[in-house]
Amino acid sequence: MAKGPEKNTKNKALHTKLLNRKKVKLQEEKKEKALRIKALVTKMNQQKNSEQ
Repeated sequence: MAKGPEKNTKNKALHTKLLNRKKVKLQEEKKEKALRIKALVTKMNQQKNSEQ
């Protein structure tokens, strides 16, 4: 039987690597955003408490 065309695993590996990098970057940005929001909330609560 005839085999099909060879698979291009090199490009697939590179693509997967890039997608994983993108995924990790998005996760880190999400964590940083959450930390910024948390810091902002604590700062606002401290200001609120100091005014009272």
